[in-house]
Amino acid sequence: FHAMPDLRNRAGAPTGAIYGVLNMLRRLHKDITADYSACVFDAKGKTFRDEVYPQYKANRPPMPDDLVAQIEPLHEAIRAMGWPLLIVEGVEADDVIGTLAREAQQHGVHTVVSTGDKDIAQLVNAQVTLVNTMSNETLDEAGVEKKFGVRPERMIDYLALIGDTVDNVPGVEKVGPKTAVKWLTQYQTLENLIRHAGDIGGVVGENLRKSLDWLPRARELLTIKCDVELPVKLTDLAHDKHDPAKLAELFDRFEFKHWRRELGEDSGQQSAVSGQQSAVSGQQSAVSGQRSAVSSQQSAVSGQPEAGTASPLTPHPSLPREYSTILTEQQLEEWLSRITAAQLVSVDTETTSLDPLQARLVGISFSVEPGHAAYLPLAHHYTGAPPQLDLAAVLAKLKPWLEDAHKAKLGQNLKYDKHVFANHGIRLSGIAHDTLLESYVLESHKPHDMDSLAERHLGVKTITYQEVAGKGASRIGFDQVAIERASEYAAEDADITLRLHQALYPRIDADARLAKLYRDIEMPVMEVLHAMERNGVLIDFRLLEVQSRELGAKMVELERAAHLQAGQPFNLNSPKQIQEILFDKNKLPVVKKTPSGAPSTDEDVLEQLALDYPLPKLILEYRGVAKLKSTYTDKLPRMVNPGTGRVHTNYAQAVAITGRLASNDPNLQNIPVRTAEGRRIREAFIAPHGSSIISADYSQIELRIMAHISQDANLLKAFAAGEDVHRATAAEIFGIDPGDVDAEQRRYAKVINFGLIYGMSAFGLAGQLGIERAAAQQYMDRYFTRYPGVAEYMRATRELAREQGYVETVFGRRLWLTEIRSSNGARRQGAERAAINAPMQGTAADLIK
Repeated sequence: FHAMPDLRNRAGAPTGAIYGVLNMLRRLHKDITADYSACVFDAKGKTFRDEVYPQYKANRPPMPDDLVAQIEPLHEAIRAMGWPLLIVEGVEADDVIGTLAREAQQHGVHTVVSTGDKDIAQLVNAQVTLVNTMSNETLDEAGVEKKFGVRPERMIDYLALIGDTVDNVPGVEKVGPKTAVKWLTQYQTLENLIRHAGDIGGVVGENLRKSLDWLPRARELLTIKCDVELPVKLTDLAHDKHDPAKLAELFDRFEFKHWRRELGEDSGQQSAVSGQQSAVSGQQSAVSGQRSAVSSQQSAVSGQPEAGTASPLTPHPSLPREYSTILTEQQLEEWLSRITAAQLVSVDTETTSLDPLQARLVGISFSVEPGHAAYLPLAHHYTGAPPQLDLAAVLAKLKPWLEDAHKAKLGQNLKYDKHVFANHGIRLSGIAHDTLLESYVLESHKPHDMDSLAERHLGVKTITYQEVAGKGASRIGFDQVAIERASEYAAEDADITLRLHQALYPRIDADARLAKLYRDIEMPVMEVLHAMERNGVLIDFRLLEVQSRELGAKMVELERAAHLQAGQPFNLNSPKQIQEILFDKNKLPVVKKTPSGAPSTDEDVLEQLALDYPLPKLILEYRGVAKLKSTYTDKLPRMVNPGTGRVHTNYAQAVAITGRLASNDPNLQNIPVRTAEGRRIREAFIAPHGSSIISADYSQIELRIMAHISQDANLLKAFAAGEDVHRATAAEIFGIDPGDVDAEQRRYAKVINFGLIYGMSAFGLAGQLGIERAAAQQYMDRYFTRYPGVAEYMRATRELAREQGYVETVFGRRLWLTEIRSSNGARRQGAERAAINAPMQGTAADLIK
């Protein structure tokens, strides 16, 4: 983008980045003969590295608008040229490339990576070569060593030492390439260098020792992940036949005249752009209404998976698409007959808002068989919009079918559509299936939006909402979208949902436990959540307004006290100013440092300092009060629905991989309770006259589930006898009678009971109890001696999780653990801890549902 001139077409749309990338791809295809090809882009959103280090890439400026505008058309053009396009969520493009290179190596296939990124030099070996198309540079193993001074297998160590400013990964302060090469030449590996850190003198030696805790994390961040779960196999990446008609349309739009002339006047002829023989083409659809996403279907030459193996991407058979728009009474009657006679109908709504209680209908789409769908526009308002059927009259005709519990309906997140129909006085009944919940039951750890599901299970790239309505400041409401375009998008939604159901439901139905979970828990719960969301909760907003003023006054008081304690005014919301006040001016002890070497002022540090010093305590208290004010007392009154006078949250059913619900807009699951101010906020949630609010909670539910799953005799005995389980555990660990257990011993036992079901280590337990690690290990050893069933459960669960990649709740919900076989020790141990806890947390979630 930055290297190319600012090319634009006559409409003023930027095209420079598109031209630059396509030109490189054309050149690659000409210079390198490849059996398999892929063009890899980063997915939107966060990756696992952001979880490891929240500051990862934090200093990157936002993408320029002129570049953003070119991404989607570039993707279109790349696919039209016949390149398989890969975008995998949760990882970076480098990780996808690394995984493909690893798979190719296992099949004895040589890999060429076209890149200018030095991080990818870590992948180079006898079978992997880098080519920088912009600089004509080629790097094999010798080339990497010549350029960087280290061999490819030491590149990660080299990068960890020098850091990566582009990705905001600090290295060792004042250590550049020369020092890094010198150290790695002398000590061979980063691990060996760390072991000999005490031998290195001078400022750089001191800086190295300061970074010892950080370096393993830096190495983790910079290591390319080569075991990503990909939606395709290597053999699926045979370069497909390009789409001359689509290329002609795109080159006309971009005004790439020379390339357009190469295609010739007959845009259906074989183009020089691809350079690929037509005999190796992917299947092309003859239906004119088929979108360009059809080119992502797999070619017959890619081969089939062996019997008994699951293919990560199961291409859907090419189906004719008959999408129609219902604009006349006759068309409505025809479709009403079809949906009334059908055994199962896929239904979807297009609306004015994402807020389910505010949304009004713009249109409805239906599908009764794969490839056949219709859109019924009802409220499109724009200049030149064709006449549409009357909304009230149409709903009066559809209402008997929509409310008939014996007419089976299917949808994607029908809880939302049920609200939309309710907004128009219709009680949607007969909900038989929901593809959102089908996906959640099968693969709780993966995205469940329709676009992702279609690509993952059908091999289809769907039209996105952004493509029809735009984005950012230029986004229009769906009621302003041209009906022709809206029909294509909305009918596809209904069609794809039906096809997804046909792909997903047989897999659920074939497993009795999953079928019961889906049929008897998730589907009925969806109806209950709809009722809860629709009812909402009554709040006393006047009481919240009074509390907001009181909290504001308290913030002023705390700020004044903090300034007095500090000896000068400072901004209590500025980490930098807090750092200067606490550590430079007041000389408080530094508890820990940030990766850059500065004293940390995070919450854990302030809590530790608050035990001995008044100023950190005041800062913490100020932060707590400020959060209560902004999150609850100020915000909740603004979220009262004017039509109902209540606050209506959304209960997300398909988010947490353990099966738990998530509340948002607003989050009503985390109303504070630990402080007096927090408890007062709960007082604002009230019942109407003549009613009461009841609080109900299971008693020690996860410990009870642990007793059930592990079948440990002592734990079962304690619960069966109705004993205080923490007191019973303390008696077992300390070898005393339950009656002799004091409060401190019971507290220890409680921490151990809950800590162990979360997979806590001796190190973590020592931190929780404030004791030596050796003492914590002794307590754990005694615990497992007294509760051998728990120890055996933990061992067997870790082993089973490694073997099958998931664990299960008592009800059969599968909790997938993607990192359980990771070569990264920290991630693997995290997955092992999750394997122990997830069955308990998940079973508790299933029980409450």
